[in-house]
Amino acid sequence: MNRRKMLSLLGISPALLVGAKVDARTLGGARGAGDASRGAAGDTAASQLKITGLNPKGTPPSIQLFPLAPRLSTLDGKTIYLVDTGFQGGDILLQQMQVWFQKNMPTVKTVYKRKAGVYFEDDPALWQEIKAHGNAAIMAIGH
Repeated sequence: MNRRKMLSLLGISPALLVGAKVDARTLGGARGAGDASRGAAGDTAASQLKITGLNPKGTPPSIQLFPLAPRLSTLDGKTIYLVDTGFQGGDILLQQMQVWFQKNMPTVKTVYKRKAGVYFEDDPALWQEIKAHGNAAIMAIGH
């Protein structure tokens, strides 16, 4: 059997066993007939064994936090941009939202826009337009 598969089935990361001399007694495996004669002395030696563990994640880089945008007290008379990032079905959802706003909140102006590129690519022209003419934005980014 593959050693990595066996360790993962036991719930042990292979990285935890780096540099440690491990046998069946250390992992709590079955004892053979010869092991039973050792008694408490074998258990004491196994319990004093130290295992050095390594963190496979490493150290993440520091991040810059941004505060949340200030919330609007009301949507009456405001302009909301509905931004489609191109995710399948996002356009249908946003168009339905636009219909809902027209029926239920007619004082709210909605502007449907399709963002250039995929969702994680920047679209500076669209962000400038939203900052200049909009009060809020709803993005359909999928999942």
